[in-house]
Amino acid sequence: MKRRILLALPLAMPALAQSFPSRSLRVVVPFAAGGAADSAARAIFPRIAERLGQPVVVENRTGAGGSLGGYEVARAAADGHTLLFDASSHLVNPHLIRNLPFDYATAFAPISQVVTFPQVLAVKNDLPAPTLAAFIALAKARPGQLSVGTQGNATAGHMGLVQFCQAAGIEVTHAPYRGGADAARDLAAGALDAVFITMLSARPIVDSGRARFLAVANTQRSALRPQLPTFAEAGLPGVAISEWASLFAPAGTPAEIQQTLYAALREALALAELRERLANLGAEPVGSSPEVFAKFVTDGRAEMGRVVREANIRLD
Repeated sequence: MKRRILLALPLAMPALAQSFPSRSLRVVVPFAAGGAADSAARAIFPRIAERLGQPVVVENRTGAGGSLGGYEVARAAADGHTLLFDASSHLVNPHLIRNLPFDYATAFAPISQVVTFPQVLAVKNDLPAPTLAAFIALAKARPGQLSVGTQGNATAGHMGLVQFCQAAGIEVTHAPYRGGADAARDLAAGALDAVFITMLSARPIVDSGRARFLAVANTQRSALRPQLPTFAEAGLPGVAISEWASLFAPAGTPAEIQQTLYAALREALALAELRERLANLGAEPVGSSPEVFAKFVTDGRAEMGRVVREANIRLD
């Protein structure tokens, strides 16, 4: 009996892939409604649903830095109908959360990095630092005295700030918030010297003239602010970290289903209407292939492990 079942499995898998999707899809966002990842998901997945011919339901499953939502998808059937729309905590959590009930490295099949949310360094208007070089000089003259807000401990902003301080050889006071908007609000009020947060969160106070951008932590300039230099262009290579939102399926999902999902995503991201909506959210579409994204995840997890260890980062 066992032999007949095992022999039947390879024959069943192509049939499963060919019938996909056979019902509505469920996309788990492991973060609160209204945040960057959630907003991007609710803009993107209706367009994907049109291409797949089945509804896509976006659900928020928050808690434990996103790992509760991750666990829910990790233990789901590997048939492509339950997916994870995760962020950079996907790479950080394995190094910070003890006794996880699953292994991030083996529990998921990476489908695509969908969008990025550029991280920026912005300063209050009266800070005597018109450039990144001037900010570094000021930080060296006042070690530990400049306060820099991020969207929270172990977030992409925090990791970017650590990268920045290590590369520049400076020491600042990290001020973690519950979100980038809160940090931006205190920067605008003058309670912080600077922030290292998403452009989405910082842009309103910069546009209103209450703060200034110094650099973007990207390997290339942001389409949202093409005049803003990268850290490398401003004289500090090695600082490149963005918040992002990406699509994962449970490990073992057939390759044909993964390709179907990726093709639908690529078609959706090519829509001018969707790209405009994402731009309004401060998001830049990516749509990397499963192969490229898998390498990004592997390399990124190793890099985040190094940053966590060297900076001795702990969760609150």
